[in-house]
Amino acid sequence: MLRLLRSRNRQTLAVESMRWLITAVALVLFAVTNAPFPAAHVRAADAVQPITVLPERIEIDRPEDTPQLVVLRPIAADRQDDLTRESEFLVVPKNLATVDGLGRLRPLRDGVGEVIVRSNDQESRVPIEVRAFGASPPVSFRHEVLPLLTKSTCNSGGCHGKAEGQNGLKLSVFGFDPIADHQALVMEGRGRRVSPGNPANSLLYLKAIAAVPHGGGQKIDPGSHRDRRLLRWIAEGATFTTPHDESLRTVAIEVEPESQVMSLGSERQLRVTAIDASGRRRCVTAESEFESNAATIATVDPGGLIHASDSPGEAAILVRYAGQLAVCRVTLPRQGVDVGRPAENNFVDTLVWDKLQRLGIRPSGLSDDASFLRRVQLDTIGTLPTPDEVREFLADDSPDKRERLIGRLLERPEYVDHWTMNWLNLLKADPLAVSPQGVVAMQRWLRGGLSENKPFDEMVWELLTVQGNTSDIGPGAFYKSANKPEELARSVSQLFLGVRIECAECHHHPSERWGQDDFVGLAGFFTGLRLKNLPNGEQAILARGGRDLPHPRLGDPVPARALGEPDADFTHDTDRRRVLARWMIAPDNPYFARAIVNRLVAHYFGQGLIEPIDDLRETNPASNEPLMRALEAHLRDVGYDLRAFTATLLRSRAYQSSDDTNETNATDRQNFSHALTKTLPAEVLLDAICQATGVPEKFNGWPLGHRAIEVWDSRMPSYFFTIFGRPVRATVCECERSDQPSISQALHLLHSPEIEGKLSHRRGRARQLAESSLSPPEIITELYLATVSRPPTPDELEGMLEAFETHGASGAAGAIPDDASGTSDVASRRRAATEDVLWTLLNSKEFLFNH
Repeated sequence: MLRLLRSRNRQTLAVESMRWLITAVALVLFAVTNAPFPAAHVRAADAVQPITVLPERIEIDRPEDTPQLVVLRPIAADRQDDLTRESEFLVVPKNLATVDGLGRLRPLRDGVGEVIVRSNDQESRVPIEVRAFGASPPVSFRHEVLPLLTKSTCNSGGCHGKAEGQNGLKLSVFGFDPIADHQALVMEGRGRRVSPGNPANSLLYLKAIAAVPHGGGQKIDPGSHRDRRLLRWIAEGATFTTPHDESLRTVAIEVEPESQVMSLGSERQLRVTAIDASGRRRCVTAESEFESNAATIATVDPGGLIHASDSPGEAAILVRYAGQLAVCRVTLPRQGVDVGRPAENNFVDTLVWDKLQRLGIRPSGLSDDASFLRRVQLDTIGTLPTPDEVREFLADDSPDKRERLIGRLLERPEYVDHWTMNWLNLLKADPLAVSPQGVVAMQRWLRGGLSENKPFDEMVWELLTVQGNTSDIGPGAFYKSANKPEELARSVSQLFLGVRIECAECHHHPSERWGQDDFVGLAGFFTGLRLKNLPNGEQAILARGGRDLPHPRLGDPVPARALGEPDADFTHDTDRRRVLARWMIAPDNPYFARAIVNRLVAHYFGQGLIEPIDDLRETNPASNEPLMRALEAHLRDVGYDLRAFTATLLRSRAYQSSDDTNETNATDRQNFSHALTKTLPAEVLLDAICQATGVPEKFNGWPLGHRAIEVWDSRMPSYFFTIFGRPVRATVCECERSDQPSISQALHLLHSPEIEGKLSHRRGRARQLAESSLSPPEIITELYLATVSRPPTPDELEGMLEAFETHGASGAAGAIPDDASGTSDVASRRRAATEDVLWTLLNSKEFLFNH
C-alpha cells in the first residue's frame, strides 16, 4: 500500500512539473515576441508598493544597545502594513551583528556594514556602524541600570517598590530615588548583592535570571541585552556615578509613529528613541514600558507590538522610559460601512457623527419616547416618572415635547435633591469626620447654590476661600474632612482639576510630568489654615499667611505654585488659597472646565470623554478631542451655568440615542454611538422601589416619606445602602461608589422581608390595584407604567396574564370563580397574582438599570 501511494505521488509530481514547464515556456514566448501580459498581470505589478525600513541608518556606541528595525509597506493613504516579522534580515558582513525575528539588531563587534532587508519580493538596505566594543563609556547606574530595573518591574509597587519592600530589599517606586536604590543594591546586606570580582555570581544577577529561588520569578533572560548590561555594570565596580552621567541623562523620548491608523486585527511595531543631554539619539524600544488606555481597542506587548482588536475605536499607547513619556494615538476604523448621518440637534451631534464616520461606526436610531422619558428623569432628577406622567408624555404629539420636558426637569426640586446628594458624596461630607452639624451646613449651602443655579466657578471659589464657623458656613466642613495641606492638595486637584496628583507625593508620577516638587508646591497653598476651637464646642476656619513646605526627600523649601505654573506671588493676599482659586477659575486654566465637563458627560452618557473621569493627563487623551474642546468652550460661554450646559447635553441626538445596537457599534463604549446601560445608584434604586410599590422607606430619624436622595447621613445604618454600594464619603473619587452587581443584591431583591413587605403592604400599589375594578390586563399595564415606564408588549401581557390564571384570578374584580370560592378568596388571589407580577418587574434588568 505504501509503495502504491509513493507511485501515485511521483505521478502527481510529474504532472505538476509538466504544467510548470508549459507555463514557463509560454511566458518566455510572450517576452521574446514582446507580447503584452494580460491586464490582470499588469494591475498586480502596479499594485506592488515599495517597502520602507526604519531607521534609515543605525549607529551603535553601546555594546548592549538593541536598535529596533521596522519594515512597512503602504496600503492606503493613511495606513501601512507592518512586515517586520515577515521580513528576512541579512547583515553584511555577517559577523558584524545579528537581527532576530522581532527585528532587533544585536551588535557583535566594531565595524561598518549594512542590513539587507527583504520582504514582499523587495529589498532595502540600511547602513550600520558599530563603535561600541573598543571604548564604550562605563554603564551609568542612574541612566542605564535603573531603566533596566523598571522595565523588569523590580521597582514596581507590587515588588520591591512597595512601602515595606519585598524580602529584605526595598527600592524606590520607578527609581525616583537613585541614591537610595544604589545604596540598597550595593551596600545593604553587607554588600553581598553584587560581586564585582565575579559578576555572574552576584546575588542580584542570579535572582534576576532565576538561577536561585526568586519570588518574582525570572526578570531577565540570560544572554539578553539587559543581562549583558547588568553584568558589565557590576564588573565595572557597580559605581553610582560615571564621568559621562550628565551627558547620558534622557531629556526626551520620541515614539514612531505618533499616530497610526490600523486595520482591525492587525499589528504594528512601535519604535522608541531616547534623546540625551548631549543630543545623542538611540533606540530604547526594548527598554521602554508600554501601556494602552483602551485594551478593548488595542493592546501592546512588552516589546512595543500593538495588537489591534476587532472593535473600531481609538486607543492611546503610553510609552515610558527613564522618567520621560510619549504617546502613540491608534485609530481603528471599520472599512466599507455606510455610516450615514442622523439629524443633528446641536454641535454635540456634529462632532460625534464626525468621529463615527471616521471610525466606520453606524449610530443607533433614536430612542422611543418611553425610554427617553425614563432615562432623562433618572439621570437628571433621580426619580422615576409616574404612570400618569408616562401616559401624558406618550400621548403628546408636539414635536418639541422632549425640549419642554428637559426644561421642566431642570427646574424641579428633585434636580436640586439629586445633585446635592452627588456633591455631598464627592465633597467627603462624612458625619464622622465633619460632624452631623457640618454635613447639614454643607447640604444647606449646596441646596442654596443649586436652587439659585449659582455658576459652578462661583461655588468653587466659595469653597476654596471660605473662612468662619464650619457648622454655619456650608463649605467649611470640607476642611474638616481634609485638614492637612497634603490632603487638601490631593482632594482639590482630583475633584476640581481632574489630576491625580497624589501619585507624585512619594515619587514621580508614572504617567505624567508631575514630580514631588509639583505636589509639595500645590500643597503649599493650604498652609496657614487652622481650625480654631470655639466656646460652644464648634470650630472655625482661619487663614493667615502660610509657608513653603519642604521637599520630602531633599528637605529644601519648595515655593508654592499651581500645576505647570511659575512660583506663586502672595504679595497682595494673606490667604494663599485665593491665589490658587483665581488660577483655577481663570478662562485659560487647562484643567478646570475640562474636569467638570468630563464629569457631567460621564454622568449623563455613562462614559466620560476621558476615563477614568478624574485622571486627566496628556498621556490619557480624550476619546473625541474636538468634542471635548467644544464642550469646554460652551461651558465658559454659558458662564459655568450647569443647568444650561446640562440642557445642551440632554438635547443632543447622541444622548437621545437608542440602546439597541447594530453590527458596527455593539462593542463601542467610547464614542457615544448608542446609549449605554447604567446601574442605578443605591439611593435612586431604593427610591424607585418605594415609588413602584407605593410604600415609602422609613429612615431612622427622618419622617416617613423622606426620600433616599434627601438623606444627608452617609453613616446611617442601612443594609440596602451597604450591599448596593452607597459611598461612606471617605474619598473624593467616584470610584468609591460600587456599581458592580453581586449575589447579595440579587438575593435581597428576591427574598428579603423588606421587599416582600413593600409588595404586600396594605396601602401599597399591588393591594390597591388588586382591590380596584381594573381587569388583569389593566393591572399589568399599570404595573409596567410604574416600574419600566412603558406599556407592556402583547407578548409580555400574555405572559404576565399567566400569573392571574395560575392563581385562578383571571376574571374581573368581584367575579366568582368556577370553584364557587368566596369573594374574599378571589381578592386574595388577585393580590397574590398582582404581587407576583410586580415582584417579577422589580427583579428585571429593565427596572434595575437605566438604559
